[in-house]
Amino acid sequence: MSAIHPDEATAIGLVRPGSVRERDPVTIDGTVTSDPTQRPPLVLGDHDFHSVTETVCGWIQQKTPRWWMAAFSVSASVAGFGTLMILYLIITGVGVWGLNNPMTWGWAIVNFVWWVGIGHAGTLISAILCLFKQKWRVSINRFAEAMTIFAVICAGTFPGIHVGRVWMAWMLFPIPNSNSIWPNFRSPLLWDVFAVGTYFTVSLLFWYMGMIPDIATLRDRCVKMMKVPVTVGPMWAPHPLPDFVKRATTFQLPMYKVGAMAYSVLALGWRFSSRHWWNYEKAYILLAGVATPLVLSVHSVVSFDFAVSIVPGWHTTIFPPYFVAGAIFSGFAMVLTLLIPARELYPGMKDFVTARTLENMCKIITVTGSMVGFAYITEFFISWYGGNPYEQGAFIQRAFGQYWWAYAAMMFCNVLSPHVFWFKWCRTTPWFIFGMSIIVNIGMWFERFVIVSSLSTDYMPSSWAYYSPTFVDIMTFVGTLGIFMTLFLLFCRFLPMLPISEVKNVLHAAHAHLHPHDDHSKGGH
Repeated sequence: MSAIHPDEATAIGLVRPGSVRERDPVTIDGTVTSDPTQRPPLVLGDHDFHSVTETVCGWIQQKTPRWWMAAFSVSASVAGFGTLMILYLIITGVGVWGLNNPMTWGWAIVNFVWWVGIGHAGTLISAILCLFKQKWRVSINRFAEAMTIFAVICAGTFPGIHVGRVWMAWMLFPIPNSNSIWPNFRSPLLWDVFAVGTYFTVSLLFWYMGMIPDIATLRDRCVKMMKVPVTVGPMWAPHPLPDFVKRATTFQLPMYKVGAMAYSVLALGWRFSSRHWWNYEKAYILLAGVATPLVLSVHSVVSFDFAVSIVPGWHTTIFPPYFVAGAIFSGFAMVLTLLIPARELYPGMKDFVTARTLENMCKIITVTGSMVGFAYITEFFISWYGGNPYEQGAFIQRAFGQYWWAYAAMMFCNVLSPHVFWFKWCRTTPWFIFGMSIIVNIGMWFERFVIVSSLSTDYMPSSWAYYSPTFVDIMTFVGTLGIFMTLFLLFCRFLPMLPISEVKNVLHAAHAHLHPHDDHSKGGH
């Protein structure tokens, strides 16, 4: 039993919201401690219910930052160029890719698996950590859920364009055509459609339902601001303005009316009633229970793309757990890649995304990275112990063949680099964590490339070939990065990045009845 309640520690001895906080070499921002009797605070600063709402909604209702406009322009341009590459592919054919015989799978399947893996952290943080009552997740779950949706959108692009004839992509679904030809239900590529489609649907519901109370808050604020008149008078007019000038230059800002209408539609009539909250809490925990098996099932099904084949190096039962661990590994790294810059750019976010949150995520990356490294070693052991010469040859080719550089990059990024987080400085220094998260994501992409590159050395040495991506391959992948960042920037600009109601639940004021001797006169709504 802890000596100090985490919500009580939030309001004790901490500085005001938004002020500059000195970095302590031991506790960093006051949330990193190795003493089990001291529960670190979940929210820094002297926040109450009102200040939480003002801070989170202020990021949306403030004037658009210049950095956001610059980042959005770049990402939208990259996304547009990637879309042009996809149109060029559709018009010309898959011959514009670097595919050859036997390397019939190239960057498309690599990018598909990579994007699906990145989307795994959202369900893990939102569903599994919710079921385990891990309150530190409240500052990152909305980020992770949004990232999941956008990553799956990018992943879904590749199966559609990889079929060659994009207008026949509807045959991926169980719809018979005029010749009564059904899709092959024994094909793992068809399983992907059901697995990823289900994952996207449940994740979208989970993400959207969690935002409904916060969207209703934005709706009410826009309605209130819509009623506030704005007076814009000429510079030469005397002050205070004469009545006839004031009447001629007073108007209501239309953007608040548009925002009120949009948020009203998205809020679905939410009125903060006790019945609404009761239904919300029940539905949220049910969705968390439904989404939890998806963390294990989706990437297991994706791994069957490889595991059910008879290609040496692929036909192994270790792929499902190996892929799930790798997906969580890369997903948490991508959350850190997005979260750390936002933490620096948005004022007051450091009060909610604390050093303890970053440290916990680094620990999870270290654990899952160790699991991935163990899987790499197990693969080599199985190939040696099984005595299959084709299997042994496939792994020798991976490590020492023509793609040795990709295998070396994979081992360095995924096996060696995460272990720097055993050191406290490494897992509590934001700029270092940001760099390591990028290295992890690069390593996970190389992992998928190394697996797919096994096709280049099949059973017949006379047909071996070297695969090289073309300009269209590269720019299509870069274009999906632009699509991902464009969607993420739009999310940051128009939707709440933190769950307001969940953050309020971890404040000291939300548990005032547990500490009746404390003075809560400063709390408010």
